[in-house]
Amino acid sequence: MTPVHFSFSSAFILGLAGLAFHRTHLLSALLCLEGMMLSLFIALALWALQLEMMAFSAAPMLLLAFSACEASAGLALLVATTRTHGTDRLQNLNLLQC
Repeated sequence: MTPVHFSFSSAFILGLAGLAFHRTHLLSALLCLEGMMLSLFIALALWALQLEMMAFSAAPMLLLAFSACEASAGLALLVATTRTHGTDRLQNLNLLQC
């Protein structure tokens, strides 16, 4: 495994570990998701450059578009949750009390 692949794999694993273990606030969960998407975008872009194929050149842009949509939906949920519950702590959210 090259150092570049190792760095992006470790960045993805660190984001996944942060998402799994530090679930106190919704904002920290969204930041971990964005870190994971950023490492996937850079890894996919470098993979497309290494293969030198035009068919894979659109894949990083498609991933970036989905990442932007995910970020906007996450921020909208964060604002709605903060307005209704007063905080973004995930312990205060209960799906049974809708």
